[in-house]
Amino acid sequence: MDKTENHLDQLKEIREMMTRSSKFISLSGFSGIWVGSVALIGMAAIFYNFPDYFYLRFAHNNDAFPNYMLQGADLAGFIRFVIVDAALILIFAIAGALILTMNKSKRQGVSLWNNTAKRFLVSMMVPLVSGGLFIVIMAYHGLFGIAGPLTLIFYGLALFNAGRYSLIEIRYLGLLEIALGLLAALFIGYTAIFWGIGFGVLHIVYGVVMYLKYDRK
Repeated sequence: MDKTENHLDQLKEIREMMTRSSKFISLSGFSGIWVGSVALIGMAAIFYNFPDYFYLRFAHNNDAFPNYMLQGADLAGFIRFVIVDAALILIFAIAGALILTMNKSKRQGVSLWNNTAKRFLVSMMVPLVSGGLFIVIMAYHGLFGIAGPLTLIFYGLALFNAGRYSLIEIRYLGLLEIALGLLAALFIGYTAIFWGIGFGVLHIVYGVVMYLKYDRK
């Protein structure tokens, strides 16, 4: 009986070693909670300072995505605030997630920057960079309305693509982000709400699930 248990333990250790070598598993559940919380704080800041611009309306006519938001004296201030707010969200979210992930990798005794992590990062950056450039091009042509939904869609594609080098929950999160992006494109005036759900709520839910399933031991 003891020999059987020893063999099972050895097989379990071998499987865990193979998983660690082929999957990027250092992502912390707390990092998802942190990213989602920072995103919600940033969205709350926009709503508090510019409540009139939070729910943008889209008037359907013969023009493709007309300048529906180019109204009001506070537009320039609103755009500056959103750019700064988004930059701060990105900086704090990445910094916090990186620190939490580094701490988890140390506890696991796994190198954070290994070949699997590199493949994960490259797989994620290709859709993100190409999507970001595409959004800039759309904005250059005056198609501002589609920029918001596209951020969710390309972010979801990046997660789904990189998920093959990580845990399956990453791919599920990516699919949900894509679905929210498509809904945001359908209900173009409520992009801010879908942003809050996609970048805020979903990340928090993902983080809680990851913590309960993998981190809590």
